[in-house]
Amino acid sequence: MGIGDLADGVARGVERLGASVSAALFEPVVRLGVTGLSRAGKTVFITSLVANLMDRGRMPGLVAASNGSIRAAWLQPQPDDTVPRFDYEQHLAALTGPAPHWPLGTKAISELRLSFLIQPTGMFGALRGARKLHLDIVDYPGEWLLDIALLDQSFDHWSQATLARLPDRPAGPEYLAALAAADPAAPFTEAAAQALAAAYTAHLVATRDAGYSDCAPGRFLLPGELAGSPVLTFAPMPRPADAPRGCLWREMARRFAAYKARVVRPFFRDHFARIDRQVVLLDALGAIHAGPQAVEDMRRAMAEILAAFRPGRSRRLARLIGFRRIDRILFAATKADHLHHSQHPQLTAIMQAMLREARDRADFAGARTEALAIAALRTTTEETISHHGSPLDAVRGTLQDGRQVALYAGDLPDDPAQLLNPARQGAAKWLDAAFSLMQFRPATQRLKPGDGPPHIRLDRAAEFLLGDKL
Repeated sequence: MGIGDLADGVARGVERLGASVSAALFEPVVRLGVTGLSRAGKTVFITSLVANLMDRGRMPGLVAASNGSIRAAWLQPQPDDTVPRFDYEQHLAALTGPAPHWPLGTKAISELRLSFLIQPTGMFGALRGARKLHLDIVDYPGEWLLDIALLDQSFDHWSQATLARLPDRPAGPEYLAALAAADPAAPFTEAAAQALAAAYTAHLVATRDAGYSDCAPGRFLLPGELAGSPVLTFAPMPRPADAPRGCLWREMARRFAAYKARVVRPFFRDHFARIDRQVVLLDALGAIHAGPQAVEDMRRAMAEILAAFRPGRSRRLARLIGFRRIDRILFAATKADHLHHSQHPQLTAIMQAMLREARDRADFAGARTEALAIAALRTTTEETISHHGSPLDAVRGTLQDGRQVALYAGDLPDDPAQLLNPARQGAAKWLDAAFSLMQFRPATQRLKPGDGPPHIRLDRAAEFLLGDKL
């Protein structure tokens, strides 16, 4: 490299730094990461959030919306030309069109920029003039987030922890049977690796479908362009007493290391490490319906997620040159519209208790965290039904097959310990309790001008995540 090339490189670096400083000082950018675990509703959350930030008639809990600080909000081209755009318009049409239906879920990373014109309030607000704020929403699968915990694990450690919980997991015994038929010390063959990887992937799919949260490695479930590649063709196995060169175990360990280096680490470096605020969506009702083991699995997953984040407030100079730290994390239990509002305090208390335990397990400190029960799109109405002469608080909605039904999901306990203790102790099922769950489809909407889609506590979620910036 010549002196001229080196000088040009330095000049470009200074120019990029200057642009970053200018943007941070005059048109600040907040990067909001949105992820979720297994059917939590990431696409619906982002679509409804953007719609309600643009038309703020249903956002009284967002202070900047209720006091008029937000003068305007509009979509702009995202700054990263290499990341697919979140298809907001198509998803909104699916949710609010004449034949409303759920949009397709998140399969890969995507991004959307929403810009605000903000007029400061107060005695000197008019003197300061309006300013701009850019919100970059980064959507990515929750399965990828759980992979970050793999970075600190060896193949041995990961295999031991994974194999220990397989006997009680869906399709776990089937994988253990396939593993027992293989010889980790035998010379490596691609056929043996593919058979084990297929059996382990089948276990992950069955585990996710049963309502469990911890289903790593996440790319086994969403392989995309990596489908069939060696980096996704490995599986957990115990280390043999003798592991000669070229044996099955050594190649599995090598591929596990390649997965971390070539899949997990680039995602962390290029996307995750640049996030300022984060919302993690969880189908807590689905886990409760699935049983104590699914609830305990979600609690562990929350701890692993917190451990993966780099908590704390960034120093201003560090932010200007690109080193960010997440300083607010929201854990949101979705589908609150499946419960009558009288049950929402219990669902929120369960989420808060799970978050408290997750914080303790992760030795987490430095960032503000919150837990809420929300519905990004309300699909039900409330009513009181009679059951054996007694009134029950229920919700009414339309099932996927078009039937109108009233649902009484069951009473959640006032004390979260009544759920979390049996879950921690490994109970197989709930005692003296049953929790129902149905899949409702979006209701037909007749939105007034200035109103976004109906929701439950989306304004409170936005206030926690963005209120101080707006």
